Amino acid sequence: MKIAVDAMGGDYAPAEIVKGVEEARDRYPELTFLLFGIEDQVVPLIQNQERINFVATTEVIAMGDEPVKAMRDKQDSSMVRAAQAVKDGEADALFSAGNTGALLSSAIFIVGRIKGVDRPALATAIPAVDAKNGHNQFIFMDLGANAESKPAHLYQYGILGSFYASHMLGYDNPTVRLLNNGAEEDKGDEVHKEAHQLMKQSSDFNFLGNVEARELLEGTADVVVADGFSGNAALKSMEGTALVILGQLKKAIMNGGLRGKLGALMLKPALKKLKGQLDFNNQGGAVVLGVNAPVVKTHGSAKATAVANTMGQIKMMVEQNLVPDTAAFIAENKDKLKVKKSAN
Repeated sequence: MKIAVDAMGGDYAPAEIVKGVEEARDRYPELTFLLFGIEDQVVPLIQNQERINFVATTEVIAMGDEPVKAMRDKQDSSMVRAAQAVKDGEADALFSAGNTGALLSSAIFIVGRIKGVDRPALATAIPAVDAKNGHNQFIFMDLGANAESKPAHLYQYGILGSFYASHMLGYDNPTVRLLNNGAEEDKGDEVHKEAHQLMKQSSDFNFLGNVEARELLEGTADVVVADGFSGNAALKSMEGTALVILGQLKKAIMNGGLRGKLGALMLKPALKKLKGQLDFNNQGGAVVLGVNAPVVKTHGSAKATAVANTMGQIKMMVEQNLVPDTAAFIAENKDKLKVKKSAN
């Protein structure tokens, strides 16, 4: 199993990317890596070349580059070359911590869309706290692949998300909710009102209605569908809140003197569990659903452990034939998808 890696993408690239790749290599004997990057910046960082094949490139897509233009103009960038390797069959999957828009463009225009998918979406598993259904994660999409969506696109995200939750997380008949500014079905703009009605009338997935952002982490559904703008804003809000809570908790303990430190020692197992639940890096990266190979984007600030965890996620996706099975599922249900599209 071979993963094409953009070694130059991310806030801590290439050092943390290379370190994470080596950690994953040692953790997963089934994996080999094609590492794309600037030779004099990447090669000195590689401690052990076992199952790591380096490919020299001359360009880097920066975080601030305009996505589509960068993909087209920087043909010898580490990201574009890695995507091309996947398209050419030299690798099974694509990984990057770099420019999200450029990775999405590379996934759609180089790796290619699955036939029948109107708009590929960015999805990730989010930790659910004390979910009543016993599931400790839910799938959240779209996280920014499409800032604006039509009702038919949101409907299709429900289908893709349900399939992913069933196929990868093992959830039976996954429940779906639509992120909105109120629980009532008449809430939201016209796009969300119409999307709600499409989902409500559907027999293609188990729709439970709208969900507000404040209820997301309660695990009220196995799949939460959003337009890319709202989904991205909600995700970053949750990540930021989790970091603030952990930071303030640590500050309170350190300022509590001996009593605070003794209390923290007694609570250490519970605090460790809480940190694990609130650390989104433990869940792996965000997946571009709807393209012809696994394409996974981890957080730009990801360090080695998060990179290695994401490689494990990619390994599972390939082993469980996620993309071929998704393509087969879409092909089998293309008539229903066309009907829902025409309903808009």
